[in-house]
Amino acid sequence: MATMQPGIFAQGTSSHRHLEFLLRPGTSPEDVFAAVQALRQPSVTAGGANIVVGFGPALWRSLSPGAVPAGLADFPTIAAVPCTQRDVWVWCHGAGQGSLFDIGRAVATLLAPVATVAMEVDAFVYRDSRDLTGFIDGTENPAIEEAYVVAGVPTGRAGAGGSFALTQRWVHDLAAFHALPVIEQEGVIGRTKIASVELADDVKPATAHIARVVIDDGDGELEIYRRSVPYGTVDEHGLHFVAFSADPIRFERMLRSMFGGDDGVHDRLTEFSTPVAGSYWFVPSLEDLGDALG
Repeated sequence: MATMQPGIFAQGTSSHRHLEFLLRPGTSPEDVFAAVQALRQPSVTAGGANIVVGFGPALWRSLSPGAVPAGLADFPTIAAVPCTQRDVWVWCHGAGQGSLFDIGRAVATLLAPVATVAMEVDAFVYRDSRDLTGFIDGTENPAIEEAYVVAGVPTGRAGAGGSFALTQRWVHDLAAFHALPVIEQEGVIGRTKIASVELADDVKPATAHIARVVIDDGDGELEIYRRSVPYGTVDEHGLHFVAFSADPIRFERMLRSMFGGDDGVHDRLTEFSTPVAGSYWFVPSLEDLGDALG
């Protein structure tokens, strides 16, 4: 049975660093795998950090044709949803900013022969796992024992034990959002602010965030497993959205719903938060990585 990368599910980490890389021209698949396998060195993982590695769809098709799962697609074209697809994504998370800084530098050094850093996001857990808007994030997540099924390609299929991932960087306009009365903020999200209780259907606006991202296809809710974290400085801040799924079509359907692609109704949260970066990834099993992160 294929083993999913354990860092996807590791909980309790307060510091996060996301690195996205572009391959250097002429880099071979063998060079990429050799660089990724170097990430298992103790100099990288010292301090108890978790490392998750994902590959852009085009790169994974060239690296491992026999482990390409059905449905592996490029980032969809959706109005107002930018695609900034890179080649390699490394997500490190652990107990402290200092150790994550050292680990991030070690990762970049090990990948330097094959790739250059295109984006770096230093992120953190805010209060009791809240978004910077003040609302608890990830309330809709499945329980951890269910998350493996929600996020993982099933046994018996190409790419088994891998996971499709979506990352997006969103920039918040907190001044505008916090200028709203709390009751109106709750209408934007679809939950109460303090206790995170979902609003009743007869109270929750059709434009509420959870009304747009909770999708039922007739056989039940299309679930994803979220690992999003806030990031930012005083001048620019927001949410680094991270989600995993056994089927990438769930991402596209949620994004289209948020931006009115099906019915013209927009998620009102998009009035206060703007996506500025977005990529699709395949996060292969440890076996498909050659146990590079074992």
